Amino acid sequence: MSVLEEYERAPKRLKVCSEELEDGEESDSASAEEEQRWSSAAERKDSSSETHRIAPSPVVHVRGLCESVVEADLVESLEKFGNICYVMMMPFKRQALVEFEEVESADRCVSCGSQEAVYIAGQQAYFNYSTSKRITRPTNADDPNSGNKVLLLSIQNPLYPITTDVLYTVCNPIGNVLRIVIFKRNGIQAMVEFESIQNAQKAKAALNGADIYAGCCTLKIEYARPSRLNVIRNDNDSWDYTKPFLLRRERGKGRQRQAILGEHPSSYSNNGYGAHCPLLPLPSSSGGGGGSSRYKRCAVDVGEVVSYPLPQSSSYTPHCSSVAMVSGLHSASMNCTRIFNLFCLYGNIEKVKFMKSVPGTALVEMGDEYAVDRAITHLNSIKVFGKRLNVCVSKQHAVIPSQVFELEDGSSSYKDFAMTRNNRFSSAGQASKNIIQPPSCVLHFYNVPPSITEEDLQRLCSDHDVPGFIKYKVFDAKPSSKTISGLLEFDSKTHAVEVLTVLNHYQIRIPNGSNPYTLKLCFSTSSHL
Repeated sequence: MSVLEEYERAPKRLKVCSEELEDGEESDSASAEEEQRWSSAAERKDSSSETHRIAPSPVVHVRGLCESVVEADLVESLEKFGNICYVMMMPFKRQALVEFEEVESADRCVSCGSQEAVYIAGQQAYFNYSTSKRITRPTNADDPNSGNKVLLLSIQNPLYPITTDVLYTVCNPIGNVLRIVIFKRNGIQAMVEFESIQNAQKAKAALNGADIYAGCCTLKIEYARPSRLNVIRNDNDSWDYTKPFLLRRERGKGRQRQAILGEHPSSYSNNGYGAHCPLLPLPSSSGGGGGSSRYKRCAVDVGEVVSYPLPQSSSYTPHCSSVAMVSGLHSASMNCTRIFNLFCLYGNIEKVKFMKSVPGTALVEMGDEYAVDRAITHLNSIKVFGKRLNVCVSKQHAVIPSQVFELEDGSSSYKDFAMTRNNRFSSAGQASKNIIQPPSCVLHFYNVPPSITEEDLQRLCSDHDVPGFIKYKVFDAKPSSKTISGLLEFDSKTHAVEVLTVLNHYQIRIPNGSNPYTLKLCFSTSSHL
């Protein structure tokens, strides 16, 4: 069968077996659940200071890590206690789980950490036994030391587009990459197939927990279940580097790629971002000789830090429009403010205008074309108030306030948001705090006055005729804190999207309070409570 015939018969553009994608997503979900479980357990242990009551385990929970730490740093510092067979990074929590081959090794690690300072990547870390005897692997192998030459990469907080060129340039200096597949069913994930298991092990150790760009696009890496990827098309989302003859699909206008591996977008330069060259640390070739054979350092024919060049190939004509066109809007339920509430999660909003000639359609001018790309990636085809949105790049380069009219709810068809304080990407520090997530059934709420209760939030939902939540969780706050935060779980993703669209930035007023509190909502990294 020819490549074209095979492509036509494939149910989707990527002919990576559906079970491969599903397995990858399930494994990432399992890792997320385990992450959340361990983080909650760690909080309970810290608050009670009952370390001595936890039974010894070969799995050690590590806290207090610096932001730039990667898996190789943990192995380098901890392999002196014994052979390490698995590491699970929790980069946003600055924590990790380390599984030793023997419980005695874990005992030496915990005991040493309680008596003297143990440094990881130049910062003191803290250790405790885990309540589990083994870290859950995404692979089916029973052998705890087993690996796979295919890695599952989850890209957390993807502020910039992730393409095959980006991942190849990141991974190939460490080991020869054969194939890459990117999929976006549960956030942004990718599978990268290396030439050998050894290359995959080196890449996992060097990149697990690293940022592709400063403060964003953080890599969380596990071994994938499939042992080989099947790719039939070389393009932005899949590539077989052993078959350069595969046709590359032409899409006309698409994402800019030149700026991805060079400087940050020029539109950020005036907001404190400045020029940035993406740097990724690689493991030093001077590592110790002892410890687990899986993690022995290998000489890498590059410096300790690699500055990646611009890709030489480019088949896409970069679009320069920072305007998104949104159609499929519910005419009675959507207005400019509600569009802002939803789209501001993916970039600054400058202006919103409904089109009089095309009912149910609006133009959204965002801070830059990267924000438009993120909005398309995460919001295209979602359902809001019973209608499915279609989000695409507009041919317009700016939104002009012409033909202003009154919408069904009485509000204006045009609104300028350039000066609003509710934009979340106005500075480098502000932008780095945003975790870019696809819509989910769990919302994270914050900036809420401590006097607000679960019943108050349920009443707020009913008063605005949006679905109520089914589970509620409030995070522990310091006694001096003036606000609280937490999670709300809804029956479906659609319900959560509608609540965020209506209630994001709602002004909460409290008796005798001088200024209202602005309720802020975003999609959570948790899949359930």
